[in-house]
Amino acid sequence: MSQTVTLHITGMTCEHCVHSVEKALRSAPGVESAKVSLRENRATVTFVSPVSAEALVRNVEQAGYGAQLIGETSAATPARSGAHSGQTHVAIIGSGGAAMAAALKAVERGARVTLIERGVIGGTCVNIGCVPSKIMIRAAHIAHLRRESPFDSGISAQQPDIRRDKLLAQQQGRVEELRHAKYESILESNPSITVLHGEARFENSHTLIVSRADGGSHDVRFARCVIATGARPAIPPIPGLADTPYWTSTDALASDTIPERLAVIGSSVVAVELAQAFARLGSKVSILARSRLLFREDPAVGEALTNAFRAEGIDVLEQTQASRVAHQAGKFVLTTGHGELRADRLLVATGRTPNTAMLNLSAVGVKLDPRGSIIIDRAMRTSSADIYAAGDCTDQPQFVYVAAAAGTRAAINVTGGEAAVDLTAMPAVIFTDPQVATVGYSEAEAHHEGLETDSRLLPLENVPRALANFDTRGFIKLVVEAGSGRLIGVQAVAPEAGELIQAAALAIRARMTAQELGDQLFPYLTMVEGLKLCAQTFTKDVRQLSCCAG
Repeated sequence: MSQTVTLHITGMTCEHCVHSVEKALRSAPGVESAKVSLRENRATVTFVSPVSAEALVRNVEQAGYGAQLIGETSAATPARSGAHSGQTHVAIIGSGGAAMAAALKAVERGARVTLIERGVIGGTCVNIGCVPSKIMIRAAHIAHLRRESPFDSGISAQQPDIRRDKLLAQQQGRVEELRHAKYESILESNPSITVLHGEARFENSHTLIVSRADGGSHDVRFARCVIATGARPAIPPIPGLADTPYWTSTDALASDTIPERLAVIGSSVVAVELAQAFARLGSKVSILARSRLLFREDPAVGEALTNAFRAEGIDVLEQTQASRVAHQAGKFVLTTGHGELRADRLLVATGRTPNTAMLNLSAVGVKLDPRGSIIIDRAMRTSSADIYAAGDCTDQPQFVYVAAAAGTRAAINVTGGEAAVDLTAMPAVIFTDPQVATVGYSEAEAHHEGLETDSRLLPLENVPRALANFDTRGFIKLVVEAGSGRLIGVQAVAPEAGELIQAAALAIRARMTAQELGDQLFPYLTMVEGLKLCAQTFTKDVRQLSCCAG
């Protein structure tokens, strides 16, 4: 006599999913038939001999979906402690750096995960942020060196032929390769992670409603949730701007042409990186900085980068804002306090805003700051029990490595552990040329925290590697605590400054003094040796030292 059992199925988004789940269920020994409903997210299994409910669940999970027993007859063998029994169900909203790190760590610690993504798997960094921008910046650097270098008297220079369409194809090819290798394939091969495609919002503190593009929806019930929805470009309320075809960084990175004239509104990381890249690929670039470049950094940093940009022909307009933007006859017209500025394209790069508005966070008591960022503590806990957050949607610094670290620690905490993110020695790099790299306190930040400081700034003309490169643009600056001499901050503007900043971060983490840093062995003719030389300037004039002086 035939009997039935019913299971709740998660992860289905289309009829193909239905067929896959039905096939997985029918493959269990003793199953006569399996009927799956996409609308109800249910499977009804008919069997003619005793069937292990655990085997049914396992088969569905191996097919890449989730299953949970709803009802069983006496002929069905109850599931043993396995599959879902005793497992913490963690819902993760997003699929970028924070979300992936959280998902993998949660699974590692025995949880089962439902990961929800409304767009392309992989989030900002691999798709429209770090990876494509650094590829474009590197291509622009190569173009610049072919056109101009410190060795032109002995190596003939030439004007490169920029074929942006081919560069874009190369760029996007690598993006797709990394997205598949580091995100899609990992998710597909992990049976403990179910991926749902759709937009999530909270119904209550333990239920999400996921709306699919086809109009259907899923209810996802969870024990713990990690919000990792990232951020998007912020658009300032400049009159007329919304009615124009302006670029965000996403649009700029996807463009297959290089505009003759490019105006950039903004003065922070994305603005300066893309401004220089487009300039080196052939655009005449003007940057509108409301105050100065990189105004949140030590003033010497912005000054050094401004000088480098102007030397390359980039027009840096300080203390300049657009009061109105118009698009006329295919051109942008920006009205400023210094007159009109015309351009073929306009890039708006004035920061990023968190993706939190669509989540219905008020329904679950998750508190936001005035920018809409989720407020979290060092353990990534929000103001709502069982809901955590990580990455650019929070009030932490917007760097992918911070997001990944936060995601990992959030996963530890939602699975019963206790972990926190320590940002006291967080390095940061801006990929201009020269690069900008910082860690720890600037002098102003230290003073704001009530710390008395001492500091030294070493121009790169005192660093042998820079002299050998015939490129002495920039400096290295060390900030120490007055009295103790303990290193608390480093700022560097230098070619490849990003390659030296981690040594500074480790020195800060180790609570080294400037004297101890200056006593270390550094390889000669490396840029990182500049840290040692700058440390030595607290007690001596390094211009009076011979090469390699210890």
